Amino acid sequence: MCRSIRPLFNFDPPTTEEEIRAAALQFVRKISGFTKPSRANETAFLAAVDEITDASARLVRSLDTKAPPRKREPRNPSSSSA
Repeated sequence: MCRSIRPLFNFDPPTTEEEIRAAALQFVRKISGFTKPSRANETAFLAAVDEITDASARLVRSLDTKAPPRKREPRNPSSSSA
């Protein structure tokens, strides 16, 4: 149900909004226990994803480090399992 949420700070190229949203979605799935919410819970579920995406993006933008940016590890979508 939940793949590992990867660190999002200090990468070259920088983390994208799409990557931040994907991590937020995984986080909400994990804490809610829903892979996909019911209609009754969909509004709250999506609102939580939006709020966590916004908070995470603000955090990543506001962090500072003297460490050199990390290189991205190539991801092969065909090798990931559900």
